[in-house]
Amino acid sequence: MMDKICYIVGAGEDCGLDFAPQQGDLVIAADGGYEKLQRAGICPNLVIGDFDSLGAAPKEKQVITLPTVKDVTDTWAAIEHARKLGYGRFHLYGCTGGRFDHTLANIQTAAALAEQGMECLIFDKTQIITALSGGTMEFEQSCEGFVSVFSYTEESRVTLQGLRYELEDTILTNRFPLGVSNEFTGRRAVVTVYDGIAVLVYGRKNTYAH
Repeated sequence: MMDKICYIVGAGEDCGLDFAPQQGDLVIAADGGYEKLQRAGICPNLVIGDFDSLGAAPKEKQVITLPTVKDVTDTWAAIEHARKLGYGRFHLYGCTGGRFDHTLANIQTAAALAEQGMECLIFDKTQIITALSGGTMEFEQSCEGFVSVFSYTEESRVTLQGLRYELEDTILTNRFPLGVSNEFTGRRAVVTVYDGIAVLVYGRKNTYAH
């Protein structure tokens, strides 16, 4: 299951659901994300949440109702459920905008998954947010616009190649945004994180190799 994708749709800003689940993929509606999936004509495999956003649990076959008083977000609970099923790649929609605290919580989630070697992409209206730890992301030559790399941990040791502003084995800190607003140049770009956790933000139309 590690190569299959778990799509999680939350109750945040409607950013457009431009994905088409393939066989073996999992689609989870986190609370109010159920309405977005309905409008897009995508049937979730599971609906999970305390349903403070949706108002009430929908009449679906697979519904998990969470208590309103809990230590995790509905999105985190959805990820935990999917991980038990063997999924290690997560694409999150409707998980930004609205309440900033939930956006920040989802970035923390991406960082936690990256530290464990898993993929978590958060799709905003125009951007993708992800985290990288002890690994590499390669971007296609066709990528355009900006890409920013921030240290999520106190320090991150990184190399940036093929971008307008290249860095070689450089320490980024979470106290100064040195990696903001870098640019794609029409060359293959590579971001490598040796130590720490880095958060990447880039245009939604751009794609990465792996």
